[in-house]
Amino acid sequence: MDEVKKPVGTKVILVKGVAALALVSAIASPASAQFRLIPAPKPTPAATPAARAQQAQTPSPLPTTRFPQAQTPRAPQNQTPAVQTPRPTLAPPQVQQTPVPVVAPVQVIPLPALSGKQIAELRQLLTEAGLSQGLRRMTSTVTLPNDSEGIARAALDYARAVHSGRLDASDFINDWGLRPAPFDPLPGFADAVKRDRIAAWIRSLPPPYAGYDGLEKGLAAYRAILTAGGWSKLAPGPDLGKGASGARVKALRKRLAVEDKRVSTSGDVFDQDLQEAVLRAQRRYGLRPTGVVSTGTLAALNVPVEARVRQIMANMERWRWLPQTLPAKRIQVNIAAAVMTVFEGDSPIASMKAVTGRPGNETPMLQSRIHSIVLNPPWNVPSGIAAKELWPKGEAYLKAHGYRVIGTGPDRRLQQESGPRSALGRFKFDFDNPYAVYLHDTPVQSGFNSYSRLDSHGCVRLEKPGPLAELLLKNDPNWQPDAIAAQLEGTKTVRVRLADADQVAVYLLYWTAFAGPDGAMNFRDDPYSWDKLLAEKIESRAAVSAATAS
Repeated sequence: MDEVKKPVGTKVILVKGVAALALVSAIASPASAQFRLIPAPKPTPAATPAARAQQAQTPSPLPTTRFPQAQTPRAPQNQTPAVQTPRPTLAPPQVQQTPVPVVAPVQVIPLPALSGKQIAELRQLLTEAGLSQGLRRMTSTVTLPNDSEGIARAALDYARAVHSGRLDASDFINDWGLRPAPFDPLPGFADAVKRDRIAAWIRSLPPPYAGYDGLEKGLAAYRAILTAGGWSKLAPGPDLGKGASGARVKALRKRLAVEDKRVSTSGDVFDQDLQEAVLRAQRRYGLRPTGVVSTGTLAALNVPVEARVRQIMANMERWRWLPQTLPAKRIQVNIAAAVMTVFEGDSPIASMKAVTGRPGNETPMLQSRIHSIVLNPPWNVPSGIAAKELWPKGEAYLKAHGYRVIGTGPDRRLQQESGPRSALGRFKFDFDNPYAVYLHDTPVQSGFNSYSRLDSHGCVRLEKPGPLAELLLKNDPNWQPDAIAAQLEGTKTVRVRLADADQVAVYLLYWTAFAGPDGAMNFRDDPYSWDKLLAEKIESRAAVSAATAS
C-alpha cells in the first residue's frame, strides 16, 4: 500500500509542423512477456548545439549608482560682491537609468533551396526512413512533394516526428509525465543542405539509444515475419508438456520456430529441445517459465504478428519523449514489467523486482531525482484509500495494525506508525513529482513471487530496498551500513538528505516491447492500454494536421 497520486497537469508548449507521416492504426493489447534488463544507452557523440538543451542565463544585477545631493554655492566670507547676481537655478539631479540590455534580433533562417539532386535524394531518404523508424505502416502510402520548398517542409515535419514524437502538448494525458524538449530542426537542416550532408542529418535525428536501436531492428524483423505470412493461431486444448505428441505439438513447433530459429519444425513429439524452446518463449513474454504450454502461454503465442509490430512502434514513440542525454548514474523502473534497474557508468549494475500500480491506480511516467531516504517512515494514508479500504474495517482493526487518527471531524486522517508493520516498510525514497509517488519497502514480500506484479496504488514497491539505500549513501560517512542497521533496530523516523553529488536521477518508464541482451524481442502486456491510446492519439493528431494543411 502506498500513497495515491495527486495529478497536477503540467504542460510544455511545443512547436509542431504538419505531420507528414503517421501511425494510422490502433494498437491491440498484447499478451504478457518476460523481463530483461532495460538496455543501457549506447555511447553517443557530443551533442550538437541544436540537440543540447539551452540553459537560461540570468544576467547579474547591475550595481546601483549613488548620486550626490546638489549643494547651494556660498559667497566667500567678509567679501561683498561688486555686482549682485541672481542665484543660479540648479536643474534637478539627473537620475541615471539602468541601461536596458539590447536584445539581438532573432535571426530568421529561411528554408534552404535544394538542388534537383538533393530533392531526389531527400525523397528517397524520407520514404525509407519513415518506414524503418516506425512512423507509418507498411500498407500505407506517402506522396512527397517534388519542389524544393515542399520537400524541405516534409523533411522538417519528419525531423520533428522522429526526434521528439508526433503528439502535441495537449495530447498528453496527466499520467504521461514525460515531455519531449522543444526541437527546431531548421538550423541543422539548413546546414546539412549547405554542406550537402542530408543523409547524415537524417541519420542523426532518431533517439541515440541502444534501446531504440533494438526496437528498430525488431520492427524490421517482425515486418519480415508479417510479409512472409505471419504465424498460425494455435488451437485450444489440454496443456502441452514434455512427452506429449500429435498435431498440436507439430503446430507448436512451427509457431515457435517463427520467432526462435533454434527450434526444429520436424517431428510431433514434445521433447527436451521443445521444452527448452517453450521456456525461452515464456521468458520473452514475461510468463512464469514452466516449460508447459497452458492458457497464458497459448494466449501470448496467439497474439497476431500485426499487433506485435504496432506494439514495437508505440514503444519507439515513447523513446522520443526522453532527453537526448540520460545521466550515466540513474535508476529506471519499467512500469509494465515491474522491474527496477540501477545504472552506473551508463551500464546496468543491479536489478530487482518491483510492484507497480494496478490498472485504475496507474504508476505515472516521469523523471525526477531522488533527494532523500526516509528510514522507518510512517504512512500517511491518503484520504481516498482510508475511506475505501480502512475506515470501514473499524476502530479495533485500525488499532491492531498500528493506525492512529489525527484530527477530528471531516479533516481527520489516518497515519500508520513506523516500524515493521508500516505499509512503507523500513525505507522510502523521495523525489519531487506532482503525483505524490515514491519508491519504498514493504513488509509483504510474497507479492514479488508473482510474475504479474501490478498491484500497488501507484507507488513502486522494491524487493530489496536495503542494498539500494546503502548504494545511494555509500559516500556519506554518517550513514554507512552499520549506522543504517542500528537506526532500523528502533522505530524512530529519520530523513537522510543526499548530498547534491549523490542525488540520483530516476525514470519511471512504460516499456511493453524491448530487445533483450541477445537482440531477441521481449514483449509485455499493455496493462494500462497506453499503447492503444497512444496510437489513437497519433492517428487523431495526423488527421488534425492533414486538415490544417489542406
